[in-house]
This record gives sequence, structure tokens and C-alpha cells, in this order.
Amino acid sequence: MRGATTWRGSSASCHPHEELIDHLTRTTALGRGEAARVIADVLAYFGETVEEFVRRRHAELRARGLTNDVIFKRISVELAGRRVAAPDLSLRQLRRIVYG
Repeated sequence: MRGATTWRGSSASCHPHEELIDHLTRTTALGRGEAARVIADVLAYFGETVEEFVRRRHAELRARGLTNDVIFKRISVELAGRRVAAPDLSLRQLRRIVYG
């Protein structure tokens, strides 16, 4: 994933999300390293640009055998639910992101 990093530091105070790591280790069975990895993965997932998200989801949905008409409508709905709302894109704009 874009921007994914793993944290392998020995000093707990070096991680920029120390408070969140503490919370996850208190409230789950995750160890410190695992919690840091989960945080990095989630941040990378939500750090995707609109174009990266559209291309990734298009490829995933195509691999499931869906048609472009279904795919682009689904992606349009999914974009509205992203953590940082994407701009409203027409189905044509979505196609242009994938196919240029």
C-alpha cells in the first residue's frame, strides 16, 4: 500500500501515533508492533488519492467479473463514504481515471 510503513523501533516514544498504539494494546490482544502495523496499514489505505482508489477498486471489481456499468456506479457510491470525502465525480470522470 502506498505510504505503508512498519515500525520496528525499540523506543516506544519514537512513534508518531504513540497514544493510539497504547489504546490498541490496552483494548485488543495486539502487541505494540502489531498495533503500529495496523495503524500504518489503515493510514495508507485512507491515504490513497481518489485516482489510486478508483484504479484499485476498478481492478478488484473487474477481477470479480463485474461490468464497467456496475463498477463505476459502485465506485461512485463508495467514494462518498471515504474518510475524506472525494469530490463528486461523474461516471465519465471515473472512466477517464481508469482509461485515460
